[in-house]
Amino acid sequence: AALRSLTRLPETAGELRRVAALLGAGEADLYLGADATEAAVKSADLSRTRVLSFATHGVVAGSFEAVGQPGLVLTPPIAATPQDDGLLTAGEVALLRLNAEAVILSACNTAAPDGTPGAEGLSGLAKAFLYAGAKSMLVSHWPVDSAATVTLMTGVFEARESDPEIGLAEALRRARLSMIDNGDRPALAHPFYWSPFVLVGEG
Repeated sequence: AALRSLTRLPETAGELRRVAALLGAGEADLYLGADATEAAVKSADLSRTRVLSFATHGVVAGSFEAVGQPGLVLTPPIAATPQDDGLLTAGEVALLRLNAEAVILSACNTAAPDGTPGAEGLSGLAKAFLYAGAKSMLVSHWPVDSAATVTLMTGVFEARESDPEIGLAEALRRARLSMIDNGDRPALAHPFYWSPFVLVGEG
């Protein structure tokens, strides 16, 4: 019920479709709406996935009663099961088997700590995905504006498409500059919209 009460993020579907198109992925590689479930993530063979992107709500440890870990919100099932309660926690992420060049966590607070007393930043979801096999990640340090995040994330992959020789760090830099210089939407120049995300791992 708590997950179902969260604000819907319809714009994230467009973000994922655009990123998939830029990467040459097809509709079959996308899990949107009712298909974007915790069970689907856990059952998929992700070992050959080069870029794995989640565009959803991210929650910090303690956001929900009896959940002491950070997590990613996925479409909740009609009835919760141990395999699928709608929240992919850091502990569950650590059990995935990845070999991804990049994992994109297009959500709020995904660089947050794991919830233990005195834990440092990046010890939650970021550490779990790296443990699972991600080589690099884009994660956020605070709540993000969803529409601006769509612009930033699509900008990252548009930069890489226009110059395939650059790495993720340079693509993120160029996407930020594009937002700062956006004459049509000058509000995007404010750091609130482009600075939450940082690169962790290989650049």
